[in-house]
Amino acid sequence: MKTKFIINPIAGTGKQIDITNQIKRLIDKNKFNFDLDFTQRPNHATELSELAIKENYDLVVAIGGDGTVSECAKALIGSETALSVIPCGSGNGFAYHFKINRKIEDAIVQLNNHQIKYIDSCSVNHFPFINVSGIGFDAHIASLFASTEKRGFLSYIKLTLRELSYKAREYEIQYNDIYRKTRAFAIVFANASQYGNDARIAPNAITNDGLIDFVIVKKFPNWKIPFFVLDVLRGRTHLNKNVEILKLKELNIKTDNNTVHLDGEVKKVNSPINIKISEKKLKIFVP
Repeated sequence: MKTKFIINPIAGTGKQIDITNQIKRLIDKNKFNFDLDFTQRPNHATELSELAIKENYDLVVAIGGDGTVSECAKALIGSETALSVIPCGSGNGFAYHFKINRKIEDAIVQLNNHQIKYIDSCSVNHFPFINVSGIGFDAHIASLFASTEKRGFLSYIKLTLRELSYKAREYEIQYNDIYRKTRAFAIVFANASQYGNDARIAPNAITNDGLIDFVIVKKFPNWKIPFFVLDVLRGRTHLNKNVEILKLKELNIKTDNNTVHLDGEVKKVNSPINIKISEKKLKIFVP
């Protein structure tokens, strides 16, 4: 299998520092004919993935966090080149959804026994995403987190706790000929189940069912926040009384809030915001 490892050297907390030697030592060389590239700037992983398609690579392995995975996926959606992941980021939601091992050495060994699958991809006003995106509080946090110097899950939690005064907003949503208004802290668009670190915002999301899980986190008093966070960490978000989950192919949102995040990447988009699914457009290589 002709394979390109695309390594983000600054992802997460630096677990990938010895990744070249680890790959050479642990990869099954009877299965993989491989080479490695390191990203040097934002969106470089997309450029390298596009080049891998042109050069007829069978597989791109993203070594980094969800941002690196998303950059690679942008190029690979709709192609015959598959995507795999060795998780080295702050959250690693996409990798953990597919039960890819958290320890780098074990994830490389695990790669030797992966298989090809096809999953859905999604878009927000034509901008693609494959894991978890959204508008509201989580987009607000993603925007702040992008400018922080310290990475890692602990930094993310500290930032979230600092911003708990965030106010719920009014959204007008339209789906299946239904028009309604809702006041929400966030509307999450989930193709897979989690943000990362097993924080499962959409525990029942399935990546190849042709549906997006739209998680509407409704307005609730601050004293309920610890209970909501506990439900997310326990994979019980769908049972929380302040959460509504709609499984849909498409949703439109009208709002004066034009900041969204796409797999953690912050974008400004125009309202109305259209979120929709494209069925089984991404070839992946996972356990």
